[in-house]
Amino acid sequence: MKPVPAQAALSDKKDQPYFKRLIVCIGANKSLYVMILPVLAFYIIFSYVPMYGVIIAFKNFQPGLGMWDSPWVGLQNFIDFFTGPYFSRVLTNTLVISFASIIFGFPAPIILALLLNEVRSPGFKKIVQTITYIPHFISLVVVCGMILQFTNSRGVITLLVNMITGAPMKNMMGDPANFVPIYVISGIWQEIGWGSIVYLSAITSIDTQIYEAAEIDGANFFSQMWHVTIPGILPVIMVMLILRLGNVMSVGFEKIILLYNPAIYSTADVISSFTYRQGLQDFNWSFSTAVGLFNSVINYVFLFSSNWLSRKLNDNSLW
Repeated sequence: MKPVPAQAALSDKKDQPYFKRLIVCIGANKSLYVMILPVLAFYIIFSYVPMYGVIIAFKNFQPGLGMWDSPWVGLQNFIDFFTGPYFSRVLTNTLVISFASIIFGFPAPIILALLLNEVRSPGFKKIVQTITYIPHFISLVVVCGMILQFTNSRGVITLLVNMITGAPMKNMMGDPANFVPIYVISGIWQEIGWGSIVYLSAITSIDTQIYEAAEIDGANFFSQMWHVTIPGILPVIMVMLILRLGNVMSVGFEKIILLYNPAIYSTADVISSFTYRQGLQDFNWSFSTAVGLFNSVINYVFLFSSNWLSRKLNDNSLW
């Protein structure tokens, strides 16, 4: 197939400096670069411009004095956090909830996509997809309200647990041991269908001739899944896993704040909810900024470490 002019222009200038090739690329794809401008503007305005505010973490911020005139305290806010009574608790809870969500929640949409790929009835497949997609579009406030209702002393889930295990009929969200399982299971229920979309798209890109060759060689359903489908979508799986690990410390505080209560702080209180209480409830802005900065640095380390490890092990990475 004869290359289009834009492709020919780019291929002829591969040996030129990067910025010169970038100018050629922009000239050949003006409309695409114009379309990305609103996205760039969004991230610049709401993600990069506010970054100067992290200086508050190194000061004793006083609104009356302003950001620049507030007294400098150096690393004192970080020291207070690391030596404080809640550091061990919030760090442990954050890691436990996040890794539990990854271990049990990350494979769930992959498994669903693999199963849906084998469904031969289009009607049944659409029904399953619709049912599993719907929870993603339910407001988080509504979902948390449902969880609290279903797990109270007379809730449906409490009743089912009582019938199966004989456990007493009591408010499940009042027991610290129940918070992590409820958080993880409800997260899987809400996102399993929506998360499977990207894997279904990746499966459809696998060449059908590979399946036909495997079937001729005598590969059964499980062999084809293990040796054809999973290797075919492995790059997508690794990219999604790297992105997930890059947010390992960013446990969604909205859901936790809507679900937790002082009785279960021992297992439910995480860094993000702790930052929320310190900054917006106790007005300790400098301390909460320091905690948030620590959280971001750990996420940064996880992201780069997981990307480096993935590139070393299977040559799949974000960059």
